Amino acid sequence: MLEGTPGTGKTTLSLQFLLDGAARGERGLYVTLSENKDELCAAAASHGWSLDGIEIYELVNEFGLDPDSEQSILHPSEIELGETVRDVIARVDDLKPARVVFDSLSELRLLAQNPLRYRRQILALKQYFARRSCTVLMLDDRTSEPGDQQLHSIAHGVISLEQAPREFGSERRRLRIVKMRGIKFRGGYHDFALDTGGLTVFPRLVAAEHHATFDPTAASTGSNELDLLLGGGLVPGTNTLLIGPSGVGKTTTALGCMLAALERGESATYFLFDEGLATLLARSAMLNMNLSPHIEAGRLTITQIDPAELAPGEFATHVRHAVEKRRSRFVVIDSLNAYLHAMPGEEFLILQMHELLNYLNQQGVTTLLVLGQHGIIGDVQTDVDLSYLSDGILLFRFFEAKGEVRTAVSVVKSRVNAHERTIRELKLTSQGLRVGSALDDFQGVLTGLPSYRGRVALLPDDAPLGSQA
Repeated sequence: MLEGTPGTGKTTLSLQFLLDGAARGERGLYVTLSENKDELCAAAASHGWSLDGIEIYELVNEFGLDPDSEQSILHPSEIELGETVRDVIARVDDLKPARVVFDSLSELRLLAQNPLRYRRQILALKQYFARRSCTVLMLDDRTSEPGDQQLHSIAHGVISLEQAPREFGSERRRLRIVKMRGIKFRGGYHDFALDTGGLTVFPRLVAAEHHATFDPTAASTGSNELDLLLGGGLVPGTNTLLIGPSGVGKTTTALGCMLAALERGESATYFLFDEGLATLLARSAMLNMNLSPHIEAGRLTITQIDPAELAPGEFATHVRHAVEKRRSRFVVIDSLNAYLHAMPGEEFLILQMHELLNYLNQQGVTTLLVLGQHGIIGDVQTDVDLSYLSDGILLFRFFEAKGEVRTAVSVVKSRVNAHERTIRELKLTSQGLRVGSALDDFQGVLTGLPSYRGRVALLPDDAPLGSQA
């Protein structure tokens, strides 16, 4: 049984089911009590499909709706229901299909007008089809009384389709396998998309099912000083959270680390939520981080994500495709703030990110997560706390020195390296990313109001790349 309210995609999935059978040389039969053949063909054409080779049988046509054909001596339901079932059986006996779609049970329910008669007819149809070695999809639009589960106990399997509107953006679609006798299935909700070309399901990610062998040797970020701060660099199979206020240099740092991986010959994928693609490319080129050659060579894929249109399961599928199909060994998600708004709630984000990060770690991928904080100085806050899910945390803070706003960077957590606990200055110049020496005379960085005593020299603007003040 395939159940769902009108508009959830039952007819589309049913047509895909029959077309897949036709491609395998199996006969298909679509029995319709609600839509006529022209309407079904028009629906198929909107997806670019042709229903040639699929038998469409209309049980209710213009003759059946003629008032002169109604019964007047016996109760109509007693005659019409029996005739309907006999017509279906006769058609199946004649065609001998391997796949059948029955659309829909709500019309049978109306014809029966009695729950007992309705259940008996469904049982009779079930026993009839079971002896004919064909797979049947019976559609139900949930027009029965709330809590009516009698068909669930009869059917071998039950698939439930749902759609939920949101205040902004496209509606969220998901499905759930309620029951499937004799088959181990993946429970819970799975996102799906209904678009031109049909229905695409994004199975819920279970990280424990994905293991791979990889070399856990730390790789350079492209900056010797940042490598020292991290305790040797970024380790494959770990994820690092870059956290700080807006404009502090999180995205540029992530780009610098990714560029170093690309220059080593690794493949990378950048999931861009916040910034425009053209802006990102122009800004990176200005900082001597030209990404275009790597994009043209196929080593780098930048995917622009619209959180208003994307379901979490679809995003997880994009990540899997990047890792398993494009063989990306470096993944950046920028930023988690926008990703949070694509989720129905914070608790779901935590569970989703837990599975996604575990999957990436087990695949040996180096992952960078960008998380913006509210505020510039003082009490800065985050939308969600993902610190316990991260293997490493790179903390960015603004500070003032000699009338100039500067940036401090420090590592506050690393599960894999004995990292420095010092604070270094970070500077973004036309020569790229530069990290200075340890600033031993900082105080109050973690409070959000760092103070600098001025005893250690800061990075000058005209110093060559890689040198210290």
